[in-house]
Amino acid sequence: MINKKWAISLLNIIMCIFLLLHVTLVVEAEEKNDKRILFISSYSYAWDTVQVQIEGLKAGLGEGVTLDYEFMDTKRVNDETAEKLFYEGLAYRLSKVEPYDVIILGDDAALIFAVKYREELFLDIPLVFEGVNDEEMARQLAEDPLITGILEKLSLQKNIELGLLLNPDAKNVVAILDNSITGEAERKRFYKEAEAFPELQFTEINSSELTSIELRNALKKLSDDSILIYVVMTEDASGKQYSNREAVQLIARNASVPALRMVEGGIGEGLLGGNVVSMYKMGETAANMALSIANGRKSEQIHVMESPNVYCVDQLIMEKFGLDMSLLPDETQIVNRQRTFFERNREAVVPGVLLFAFLAIVTLWIGIDNFKRRKLMKELETARGIMETASQHDFLTGIPNRSKFMEDLETTIAAGTPCTVVMIDIDDFKHINDSYGHTAGDDALKQVAQRLKQMQSQILTPYRFAGDEFILLIKSEQRKIVEKTAYDCRNLFSKPFNLAGMEKKVYGSIGISSYPKDADNAEQLIVHADDAMYEVKKSGKNNFAFYHSQNEK
Repeated sequence: MINKKWAISLLNIIMCIFLLLHVTLVVEAEEKNDKRILFISSYSYAWDTVQVQIEGLKAGLGEGVTLDYEFMDTKRVNDETAEKLFYEGLAYRLSKVEPYDVIILGDDAALIFAVKYREELFLDIPLVFEGVNDEEMARQLAEDPLITGILEKLSLQKNIELGLLLNPDAKNVVAILDNSITGEAERKRFYKEAEAFPELQFTEINSSELTSIELRNALKKLSDDSILIYVVMTEDASGKQYSNREAVQLIARNASVPALRMVEGGIGEGLLGGNVVSMYKMGETAANMALSIANGRKSEQIHVMESPNVYCVDQLIMEKFGLDMSLLPDETQIVNRQRTFFERNREAVVPGVLLFAFLAIVTLWIGIDNFKRRKLMKELETARGIMETASQHDFLTGIPNRSKFMEDLETTIAAGTPCTVVMIDIDDFKHINDSYGHTAGDDALKQVAQRLKQMQSQILTPYRFAGDEFILLIKSEQRKIVEKTAYDCRNLFSKPFNLAGMEKKVYGSIGISSYPKDADNAEQLIVHADDAMYEVKKSGKNNFAFYHSQNEK
């Protein structure tokens, strides 16, 4: 009897211990997930490196952590009034929400702002900076027990060395810079680097002092012995403001040599790449620091970390300029890696091999049955034709792709046939993706393509050129035909589009150039149509414009 009572008591004690452990784990889990982090970016969400940083932050924080964002937008406006308005807005918003456990600060301006207004906005709240270029300032501030973070070191030296590795005959190093605050700071670093390479001549293309046409010409005239490094380009002499994506497109379309880059943005979109700061790793590491601090670790126990740099190169650009992939440093990350023929066509090759094997067996069995053999060969020819057609069509919209367009245009011009190129760019396409999701963006592209297909005729063919750009080839330069087509293109945006189940208006900007009136080769014809389209963009969008040469202007 005594043993039985003792056993029951022991069982009750064990159950109580398990219950207490369960409650403790639940409470700890709730406390762990009940963390609030604020990310203040020096720039705007539209800046592509910021988007990559945020993806890294999300990955580092994981589920159950509140992550809010504030954007100073200093790339567009950076003066006392803008700072005051941002401060007042942030102070008001902070007064309306629960306090944050940690503040993550993206780039130099955000760190400077946070330190300046620390007593008013972030008193006793740990600060974690990331992407800060001013190492001396960052390390000095990190002496404070509540401040730590990650430096951003853009390695000009490693990128110049990579340029020399790929082009041993190089004699010039050319940087693309502007007169912004970032540009002025990077200009000093650029010319200081010349001390380490006395055999090279250091020059620059200053976008702030050149019009868009002059910029294009400067990029096209670069000699083969030049190493080109895109550092920053936010404006040109005409006052045009460039997003990073627009700057990348202009450089990629016009540079006569491959363009190196020291951050990830633009790699895979026309730039070669280089030794880059991984913004994703930067955000992920900053998030890990912040979460560790929020969960009780002291900021002073976390030392300032060096920049997470990697080599990252676009294989398509390497091949475009005839560069040797074997020269790249070990562990280089490859964008647009070109798979082998079997890898690219696995789904088609395996059934094809099986089909040929089957045909061989059938051929052995049927012997002299020529009729069946001819029938089978005809089916194979049809299948081959289908595969060739698929390689020349855009997988999303089903209309001919850029490769097919270039082939058709060059054939037309080679034959001396007058023709017209109509470039169509969907206005504010990024807003569609951001507001309604990438599925809605794909739907918009497919609907534009479907409407363009309805315009197809014996002399007019639509193509998907790239991203949100479409292009038409008209085998005529007659003014009436071209004007009618231009109006038809503009009118195809008059009917609302179905985006994520909602009827929404979508607009497009249209640029037009003709051969041989405006250009005598395919490349210039496309550039002129693109120029005309950007004129529409600058003058209000949702319209069309014909290219006019400098003489006509």
